[in-house]
Amino acid sequence: MRSAFPVLLLAVLGTGCKLFRAQDTAPARTPPDSGRSARRQPAVVHDTALESRAARLDLKVLEQDAQVTELQTRLDDARREVVRTMAKLQSLATRAEAASGMAEAEIALQALRSANGNKSSASPEYAQGTALLQLATTEFDQQNYAGALYLATEAKGAAAAGQGRAAGDDRTATRKGEVPFALPLTLQTTGRANVREGPGPNFKILFTLETGVPIVAYSYVDQWVRIKDGSDRPGWIHQTLIDRRQ
Repeated sequence: MRSAFPVLLLAVLGTGCKLFRAQDTAPARTPPDSGRSARRQPAVVHDTALESRAARLDLKVLEQDAQVTELQTRLDDARREVVRTMAKLQSLATRAEAASGMAEAEIALQALRSANGNKSSASPEYAQGTALLQLATTEFDQQNYAGALYLATEAKGAAAAGQGRAAGDDRTATRKGEVPFALPLTLQTTGRANVREGPGPNFKILFTLETGVPIVAYSYVDQWVRIKDGSDRPGWIHQTLIDRRQ
């Protein structure tokens, strides 16, 4: 037994040395670089041209919404007018009444054209009123005097709407690059907003509007919108500070 003990002890010591050398020569694991992921994050790059295009598209959406609302209002008014006209069918309009209504519509359209500097294309209401008056003439020739009077009334309504828009939309001081809306947009402020003298942050501040103030927008240059407030004060406001009226 005594002769076996030293042999066993030497075997154990030899095995321990081999393990020690194996652990000592094993390649060390490289700790993960905690800052590597942060360095690999892409830098945020602002595309000003893309942002400007998105802003113009937002304004176009507001414009189209306003057009849809206006067309729906006119459709409702036309339906009510048709109902009133049908209620009067028992006493049909006379030839003289229809002729008088058509003459009044023509005078109203001529006044609207003069207000736009004799440029018919400058007013969509003028084109609409002219088309309605042509339809009225057709009905008049077919001796449908009630229909002619109704269409002439619609033409006068279009002319009146165009004159109201021309009065509210002052285009005498159009700026370079200014794009007018097809019709005024009914909006409101979304926060405390400075209204400036021109389309840019370097222009003088004319007045300040609080949150939720109703405004009317007429045109835009890039991301700046030309507006008037409830007191008919004109100015320019940044697009991010306005939205649809609730």
